[in-house]
Amino acid sequence: MASISKLVIPSPVSSSSVSGSLKFRPLQPKCLIDFHSRDVFNARVSSSRLSVRNDVGRGSLIVRCSQLEGNGSQIQRTTLHDLYEQGGQSPWYDNLCRPVTDLLPLIASGVRGVTSNPAIFQKAISSSNAYNDQFRELVQAGKDIESAYWELVVKDIQDACKLFEPIYDETDGGDGYVSVEVSPKLADDTVGTIEAAKWLHKVVNRPNVYIKIPATAPCIPSIKEVISLGISVNVTLIFSISRYEAVIDAYLDGLEASGLSDLSRVTSVASFFVSRVDTLIDKLLEKIGTPEALDLRGKAAVAQAALAYQLYQRKFSGPRWEALVKKGAKKQRLLWASTSVKNPAYPDTLYVSPLIGPDTVSTMPDQALQAFIDHGVVSRTIDSNVSEAEGIYSALEKLGIDWGYVGSQLELEGVDSFKKSFDSLLVSLQEKANSLKLVSL
Repeated sequence: MASISKLVIPSPVSSSSVSGSLKFRPLQPKCLIDFHSRDVFNARVSSSRLSVRNDVGRGSLIVRCSQLEGNGSQIQRTTLHDLYEQGGQSPWYDNLCRPVTDLLPLIASGVRGVTSNPAIFQKAISSSNAYNDQFRELVQAGKDIESAYWELVVKDIQDACKLFEPIYDETDGGDGYVSVEVSPKLADDTVGTIEAAKWLHKVVNRPNVYIKIPATAPCIPSIKEVISLGISVNVTLIFSISRYEAVIDAYLDGLEASGLSDLSRVTSVASFFVSRVDTLIDKLLEKIGTPEALDLRGKAAVAQAALAYQLYQRKFSGPRWEALVKKGAKKQRLLWASTSVKNPAYPDTLYVSPLIGPDTVSTMPDQALQAFIDHGVVSRTIDSNVSEAEGIYSALEKLGIDWGYVGSQLELEGVDSFKKSFDSLLVSLQEKANSLKLVSL
């Protein structure tokens, strides 16, 4: 059984890659999280158990998903606790794999929820033997490949929900959620998405599960309907302010149409994607090639996110919202997604540190999470310079950047990427079944 030591991390050494505005704390016990594979890591620990050690060079604690069983134990306070307690932002983890007990050190470090998607499950299931026993039993019981896939997923989600249930209870349903996405093949199917969301909600059967529905135009009515049924939703793949407003309206419409006298258990987050926006707009700016255009690289995503927060504040205020509050309604929190940095020239906390604000969520994959714990600073930044964000947004429009095109293109790419991951995993499972001589093609 693995144990996690209480480590004293030396004060970080200044580096040109770290912003000069960052202020490091005095020496104190601290644990940090990393999931990078390293030869020295493999030489020191067994791959069949949750395993941790202090990587002195980076001042970080490594936690890795194991192949079979694993667990975790209490670790020290981290910056994630400050992010929630001082910044009002909930840090979530954008990953899930077996054994889900590998989440325990992350929960102890301050993680308050989990997001998953088809790409995450494709990687988890295809690269691990931890699913083999259940998969074998399912196929031997006569399940087809896709049905078997969903049972694998549902078990992971149920087990993760159990781990986060104490946070859900402590916050009276305000936090501690685990998200699972409907099939990406339904992104253009309004009715199919509604039925899939109802089915997932029923089979997972946990109060702290979020059913993820993409913010495609055909799924906006699905969001309203699913919310009206009292099912909590994580709306994903939001890339533009205009689509975000449609998502908010769908949530409000759903609450109003529910007929429920107590709306306190119907909650939602709106997953606004960040780094992918810069990836696309930076390419467009480089094609323009002027000094003004090149100077705006790496600024579009955070600027748009800041303006999205302004919209959030406007929409969740006023008479319409106050009438829902009287019935117990909770705000649909903004969730920053796609927070990993794609361009190595940018600071590794670029899509976390500038987006800290009350009633928000930041879901971070491995690299972003470890970077923020390592040298992130908690400060309310999301609305600290709205005029600058407005200026950047307008400057991009004047250069010919079409925000509508950006949103539509990224949505298409996002849906297509998840479809490919989903299809790839089904192929992998079919091959795995064939290799075990369980079924024939």
